[in-house]
Amino acid sequence: MTSFNKYVEPPALLRYLIKWLPLAMLVGALAGSASALFLFALAWATATRLAHPWLLALLPLGGFAVGWLYLRFGSAVEAGNNLLIDEIHDPKRVIPLRMAPLVLGGTVASHLFGASVGREGTAVQMGGALADQLTHVFRLRPEDRRTLLMAGISAGFASVFGTPLAGAVFGLEVLALGRLGANALLPCLVAAVAGDQVGLWWGVQHTHYAIGAVPPPALWTLAAVGVAGAAFGLAGRLFAQCTHALGAWVKHRVAYAPLRPLLGGIVVAAAGWSLGAERYLGLGIPTIQAAFQQPLPPWDWAGKLAFTVVSLGSGFKGGEVTPLFYVGATLGNALAPLLQLPFPLLAGVGFVAVFAGAANTPIASTLMAVELFGAEAGVYAGIACVLSYLFSGHTGIYRSQRLGRGKPGPRSRRAPAHLRLGELDAWRRSGDGRAAEPASETEQPR
Repeated sequence: MTSFNKYVEPPALLRYLIKWLPLAMLVGALAGSASALFLFALAWATATRLAHPWLLALLPLGGFAVGWLYLRFGSAVEAGNNLLIDEIHDPKRVIPLRMAPLVLGGTVASHLFGASVGREGTAVQMGGALADQLTHVFRLRPEDRRTLLMAGISAGFASVFGTPLAGAVFGLEVLALGRLGANALLPCLVAAVAGDQVGLWWGVQHTHYAIGAVPPPALWTLAAVGVAGAAFGLAGRLFAQCTHALGAWVKHRVAYAPLRPLLGGIVVAAAGWSLGAERYLGLGIPTIQAAFQQPLPPWDWAGKLAFTVVSLGSGFKGGEVTPLFYVGATLGNALAPLLQLPFPLLAGVGFVAVFAGAANTPIASTLMAVELFGAEAGVYAGIACVLSYLFSGHTGIYRSQRLGRGKPGPRSRRAPAHLRLGELDAWRRSGDGRAAEPASETEQPR
């Protein structure tokens, strides 16, 4: 009780508020402004590509150019989101500011030429990198720097999707499985709200999705959503495992880094043209919106998954989340008639649930559903997100996530909580309870 009172006594609480309220708002302003610039550039790149389909032919050259820039100037920030997570867990040095312009330019180039990537990774990296520059300015201690980075992640996520509550919790939940760093909740929440509002002040307009009337909870609908949640978790697991496996294979086979996105660009461009699969390029927002409005081909989720795995696995810059939204919405659209559920509802639930499983963030994903679709969808989204989280296993798109409390299973309970997800397989193979050597976080950059 004594330690608790130390933090809630008025003088200490006042000092805490005076310190973190302005810092968090400044982080939100920086991240929100960066996200606004990024979203405007992304809209231009997408519109330009759609107006000039021949740009897809330049995808290999664009990938090579971005790969060369990272090889020449960005080796210290190549790990992307994984670097942010590592620095929060084990602070070593301030993240170089060049992470922000490199990932912004690399992602815009990816979308301009047609790679199937997202946008969350870019906003999160910019938010984290810009926030970390304040470490020097205010001479922050390591524990304060952790909070600052978490706030930057929250602000970047919130401002790029227009979901401040989900963004605030994402910055806390993404660090470790089953653990939530509630001590940083206020800075993350303030930064997320500020980032979202600053983006809106700059004129950002977020995509809106409507799921229509939500049926009242009943035994069958809840059970059917639970079954769908398991399928969404398996899809998220497949996405993460395939992306990491392809990234490791390409890195092993192709030593010169810029050649990896060049080769991946050839595959994506050739498949896009020969298969008439332009719908799987870029963000795919029109197809996501269509999943809420009408039945779609049942293979759309697999097509988007394959194109994104090749794009990210070969080294193109961007994020995973919007492609995961696409996979989830279209998979939900395909499962709806089988489970006798309205396809707008299951598309919305899948939208957030596949992300919940792949990123191991069921709480943030449920809050995102409430913010995007309304409170009526919260129960269904919560069930699907939790089951997706459980069925995705001990894998995820962020290899630097710590095991934390782990998920149900005897082997995970024996593993040390500080173990990265990317190290878990090696730890299991060791068979003697010793943690494996840390995996290289440049193996699968984001």
